[in-house]
Amino acid sequence: MITPNRSELREVVGRWTSEEDLAARVLKLRNELGLEALLVTRSEEGMTLFTTGETHHQPARAREVFDVSGAGDTVIATLAVMLAAGAGWAEAIRTANVAAGIVVFEILRKRG
Repeated sequence: MITPNRSELREVVGRWTSEEDLAARVLKLRNELGLEALLVTRSEEGMTLFTTGETHHQPARAREVFDVSGAGDTVIATLAVMLAAGAGWAEAIRTANVAAGIVVFEILRKRG
């Protein structure tokens, strides 16, 4: 599994024109790299997980996203813990999304 953000994925697969185009580009990349899954973190758009035959999208939990510093690391760490504990992909990304929302909220709260 890899977890690029939107910008990083665009650098590799180019700009997509629709969700269907994005899914096709991700499928091609997953096949080329032999990946079981690819999770695109999409800032204010949330995150989308692409696995074999499944796509799961989670909208962003934070209402105002000005700074996502640390959110990506939180997503990766939470996914690792959830998957190691036996959770499925859908449950793991739901939990990771909540955790990332908390990190973004805390950053905003501390900045006042």
